Amino acid sequence: MLAGVRDLEIEGKLKKFTAIGVYLEDNAVPFLASKWKGKTVEELTDSVEFFRDIVTGPFEKFTQVSFISPLTGIQYTGKVVENCIAFWKSVGVYTEAQENAIEELLAVFKNENFPTGTSLFFTHLPQDSFTISFSKDTSIPEIGNAEIKSRDLSETVLETIIGKNGVSPAARQSLAARLSELMKD
Repeated sequence: MLAGVRDLEIEGKLKKFTAIGVYLEDNAVPFLASKWKGKTVEELTDSVEFFRDIVTGPFEKFTQVSFISPLTGIQYTGKVVENCIAFWKSVGVYTEAQENAIEELLAVFKNENFPTGTSLFFTHLPQDSFTISFSKDTSIPEIGNAEIKSRDLSETVLETIIGKNGVSPAARQSLAARLSELMKD
């Protein structure tokens, strides 16, 4: 559905670490079109509410993170956790349940390494959980490595990718452009 890269600043230089793809279940288009059909790509890209509707929508979302540069699981989740906590605090919530979900996420990634060419996948379920899978290449594993039962964490991980201050503005733009086209039909 969409793609973008994620840069991190290291020693004053921006370096590309991951390529990100976000895919939505088919029923996402009619759900979103009921409210957003006819909006321009620019209007969608600039709309916080549009991306919140994607993040919280009652359909499955699938995120693929492919590593352009190597990272350890701790390096990857360090930034993810930082972004999730910052988002929750910005909206005035950071609960013990969210803190526990963060601890689960950190435990899943603790001993992982992601060399160039490996991928990880998040399946964001519309219920109260999401699945995390790892692949040594870009193939999609048939079974997940872990499941975390936290709708807040599932939604916030996606929010920190495509939301207003998400890590991949290119992914946000790509998603707005693709959905704008699909909603024309």
